[in-house]
Amino acid sequence: MAVHAHPDDESSKGAATMAKYVSEGVDVLVVTCTGGERGSILNPKLQGDKYIEEHIHEVRKKEMDEAREILGVGQEWLGFVDSGLPEGDPLPPLPDGCFALEDVDKAAGELVRKIRAFRPQVITTYDENGGYPHPDHIMTHKISMVAFEGAADTERYPEAEYGPAYQPQKLYYNQGFNRPRTEALHNALLERGLESPYGEWLKRWDESDHKNRTLTTHVPCAEFFEIRDKALIAHATQIDPDGGWFRVPMEIQKEVWPTEEYELAKSLVDTSLPEDDLFAGIR
Repeated sequence: MAVHAHPDDESSKGAATMAKYVSEGVDVLVVTCTGGERGSILNPKLQGDKYIEEHIHEVRKKEMDEAREILGVGQEWLGFVDSGLPEGDPLPPLPDGCFALEDVDKAAGELVRKIRAFRPQVITTYDENGGYPHPDHIMTHKISMVAFEGAADTERYPEAEYGPAYQPQKLYYNQGFNRPRTEALHNALLERGLESPYGEWLKRWDESDHKNRTLTTHVPCAEFFEIRDKALIAHATQIDPDGGWFRVPMEIQKEVWPTEEYELAKSLVDTSLPEDDLFAGIR
């Protein structure tokens, strides 16, 4: 089970891993916490389209349906309302009724329902910083951590209301946007005389107090990078097919960094690190 904040997050974080496991016969379910209603139209080719602006929720749902089909995964909504990304100094208050302002335990209960129904052995989600500090990503982390434990806690989440108790065995944080990968691709492009889109990223990394995460698990999935990109492009309002996501030639990606990375946050089974499989210790 991959728990994500908005439609498109599943295609930009761990999509090749999911496609790999689907190809092996693993049941994979994406749980999307919000409808992405407050997401900006990031693809310049679609900006100014009145229909999209007025029907963004329906458009993003349709994009999610297409991406789900491409990846071969199941997908369900938690039904919360996008909080938007606050901007300004000071930051404005979050809108009433949005996901990030929900009661954490109550919101986690909705995820507990999904966990108890689907019964995943492995859950992927975001770290405590949300991967980046979007309020919905941070809230996704919070409810995932509560639900991982709460799915087995019948006192907190009674079976009569939330379904039969169940305990997942492992929980991971997505860490695909990590410094070692970024540096490796950056250097590989420069060595080949190509322009790198990562120079500013690395500069901001140097200037920030951002700490490097522990990458415990590298899943080989290069043969599914094309499927990942196709699913990402399906989110047309969010992704410019000529934009920065696709500036590194595919052959360089596969040669230099053929894996997707995770940080093992919780495990109820014995495993040895580093891993190359989210099911290490379970199979």
